[in-house]
Amino acid sequence: MSAAPAPCGVRIAGTGSAVPPAELTNADLEKILNTSDEWILQRTGISARRISDPTREGTFTLARDAVARAIEASGFAAKDLDLIICATCTGEMTCPSTACRIAGELGAKNAGAFDVTAACSGFVYAMNVADSMIRSGRFRRLAVVGADAMSTMVDYTERSVSILFGDAAGAAVLEADPDPRRGCIHQVLGADGADWHNLYMPRRMHEVPLNDVHNPIRLGFLRMHGREVFRFAVTKFREVIEDAMKHTGLTPADVSQFICHQSNRRIIESAIEKIGLPREKVHINIDRFGNSSAGSVGLCLDQLWRAGKIPQGQPMMLVAFGGGLTWASSVWNV
Repeated sequence: MSAAPAPCGVRIAGTGSAVPPAELTNADLEKILNTSDEWILQRTGISARRISDPTREGTFTLARDAVARAIEASGFAAKDLDLIICATCTGEMTCPSTACRIAGELGAKNAGAFDVTAACSGFVYAMNVADSMIRSGRFRRLAVVGADAMSTMVDYTERSVSILFGDAAGAAVLEADPDPRRGCIHQVLGADGADWHNLYMPRRMHEVPLNDVHNPIRLGFLRMHGREVFRFAVTKFREVIEDAMKHTGLTPADVSQFICHQSNRRIIESAIEKIGLPREKVHINIDRFGNSSAGSVGLCLDQLWRAGKIPQGQPMMLVAFGGGLTWASSVWNV
């Protein structure tokens, strides 16, 4: 009988991110939609979002570049990775997985690879899975990336969804650490599949619920019932943060950063006010990047990490919610 693996912790060794160079502003949307900068800002807090040029970039290239930058920041090489997990709902192909393409492109010849589909919750889902896999003793060094090119999924003839989304990727390299107290100390993975129809992308007419057959958004593009999703997000945002505080014994003052999915500025502001979170500890970049789905939390993490705003010895918290409907949280001792 082989010996059980020694307990270990998990260290974030490096982070990276990638966004397309092209920007789609509210002024640009005014030219193609019946909308205005004031209307968009009031409802979402978004001024601009990054949009891919499908002739040269997309989910794969964004994810690849984010992972490459995280590997470089970690000081390792791609061949040192045991596994790559990519969270996305906009992968160009389901076979091969986006993670396999990343491994092949970067030369991660010793790594397994698979994709996770949990929409906007994907990066936090993947981080939680990666932490557990390292703690199992079967993997030592992993790359996690969340990436979505949401511009490929939105119907720019209809304003309710198209004003929200942008494209981005964020990544982290995680490594086993001898201190078992390091890494994820509390996590939640949740889903309510009964409400999937509030945020979905049907490709065929028989996939559309009877109460949504007159939706003006074309097949093959993202559909969202905004009021229902807004109520779900506001409620779940507060619940998962309060749950994490309860189970860890932490207070908002103990946490260095609450790194939250950038869904809608009104949702984030509601959580800040209702829970009493310090504003300087809640990073907001939705005004410049929009909602980038699985890329959102990873992009925020990289921006904060490189700015030196996630100090060692102080916990941070990741929070996300999205299509599925799904939600996830993760408290990390960095």
